Amino acid sequence: MSQVRLLSSGLPVKPEGRFSHAVLADQPVDQVRSSIRSGDYQRHTAGLASGHLQCNLVMLPEAYSGDFSDFCARNSQACPLVGRSEPGDPHIPALGPDIDLRTDVPRYNVYREGRLVESVLDLTRLWRDDIVTFALGCSFTFERALTEAGIAMRHIAQDKTVPMFISDRATKPSGAFSGPMVVSMRPIAEADVQRAISISARYPQAHGAPVHIGAPGEIGIADLMQPDWGDPVEVHTGEVPVFWACGVTPQVALRAARPSLCITHAPGSMLITDLDEFHPL
Repeated sequence: MSQVRLLSSGLPVKPEGRFSHAVLADQPVDQVRSSIRSGDYQRHTAGLASGHLQCNLVMLPEAYSGDFSDFCARNSQACPLVGRSEPGDPHIPALGPDIDLRTDVPRYNVYREGRLVESVLDLTRLWRDDIVTFALGCSFTFERALTEAGIAMRHIAQDKTVPMFISDRATKPSGAFSGPMVVSMRPIAEADVQRAISISARYPQAHGAPVHIGAPGEIGIADLMQPDWGDPVEVHTGEVPVFWACGVTPQVALRAARPSLCITHAPGSMLITDLDEFHPL
């Protein structure tokens, strides 16, 4: 279910948004976020606002916040905690003084009792005074460094959302939160794999080094062309599928926890912060 915002002029924005990824690719972070807030851009954020830390979001009633905070601490590679709001506050000032958590993500997923019930562009009508927001680092952050090192990101070149898969690697449970780790996959040339490991390892706030390299079946993935989220991306001859821990992991843990309400970013649609991509945890 889509929710259509209004421009300042009062004219409705089409559900797919007015701007393409290519239009925003070289724009500064404030312009990108403005286009997201207005509804002019509603797609994936990979490759946008280079140099800035991108974040996954998890929004929960305060009653669940203690267990979820502990879940992040126990699973820091999949859930690297960058920031946390006060209950009911739609801002985390450390991420950027002008960021509004209710409007500055291209698309949000809304869960009730662990079940996805709708996808919306704006959270104003859903906001509650007991919501606590957790911001988790995202692997999109290190993609610029890989690209600058000559390691191409096929999903960006093809204007796709990175493919994400539910693996068979278990997370460490906390209270009601448990479940398998979600991983994102990028095909990397065999000759570049060691460099990709070394480069991404410098970004612990963005999941760090890969968790698996090579045969997807070894981590419970049957078909790379059938991702659980995102778009399929081919692995060509001479390339290796490389898997990183993914911030969509909490969305699987929600199925076990079944909170009365949970709101997350839609996979691939991140919050772009003002923070430098090397922001320490």
